[in-house]
Amino acid sequence: MISIYTGFRSSRSLKMGTVKQIILIRKDLKMRRGKEIAQGSHASMEFLVSRVRRNLNQLPGTTIELSDAERTWIIEGMGKVCLQVDSEEELLAHHHRALGLGIVSHLIRDSGRTEFGGIPTLTACALGPDEAERIDAITGDLRLY
Repeated sequence: MISIYTGFRSSRSLKMGTVKQIILIRKDLKMRRGKEIAQGSHASMEFLVSRVRRNLNQLPGTTIELSDAERTWIIEGMGKVCLQVDSEEELLAHHHRALGLGIVSHLIRDSGRTEFGGIPTLTACALGPDEAERIDAITGDLRLY
């Protein structure tokens, strides 16, 4: 069994409404709407799914820890904002900037089986969940999707 540790790790708590996740979708790929939704969904869940995958082969009783921001985000209803980027380079730039600031960021690479002519392609990225002001410093100039 894998359990999720939801205790706060710091002495401060976050105010309601101050945590969000940003999902970046590549507009230049001109994906079908359903494909865009699927890629954004993969990106959104990857912060948690990647931890579960790493721990599936661990001993029973493995714990997955959540940060204060992640815990708050789950309790508050998992607020998300979807923004558009115009290229792989732009997607990667935001991903690397987030990582450089200590913000969890996950890229999604589609296998290419149904689109992209069989070529694996970076399609989306999720930043956070984290404090809104930290994420806004990276993505505040992007357009809503």
